[in-house]
Amino acid sequence: MNGTRFARFVSRSRGAHPGPYTLTLVAPPKRKAGGRVTPKGTRPGQTPLPTAGDRTLDSLSSDGDGPRHASTASTRYTPPAQMSAFREESPRWVPILMFALFILGSLVIILYYLGWVPGGRSQWYLAGGLGLILGGLYTATKFK
Repeated sequence: MNGTRFARFVSRSRGAHPGPYTLTLVAPPKRKAGGRVTPKGTRPGQTPLPTAGDRTLDSLSSDGDGPRHASTASTRYTPPAQMSAFREESPRWVPILMFALFILGSLVIILYYLGWVPGGRSQWYLAGGLGLILGGLYTATKFK
């Protein structure tokens, strides 16, 4: 039990014997389940397919010659299907626009805090600078 492990630790470190109501600070051990739960080639909730060694009435064909043919899971590697030979790329202006919006938005905010913006220190300069940066982020999501 975890309480006894903790209790032994407490009793060794402080010299006091813990009472019956010891506070457990150690998590319980994780449940260890190993191995395959379902037969190979099946999914949970699916009945296993008959094999060549099975000679039950269910696995025999209607004429009694032998086991039914069922598709089984293959152990051979099957590569994923090719999406397309041509990978779609963004036009040349997309990264240029993205960096331009980032730089322009940052420049507007820096000039606002330095007090070098025309018309006084209006909050609209901050909103415009943040809007330009968000436009750059949106453009970055479209870049491929």
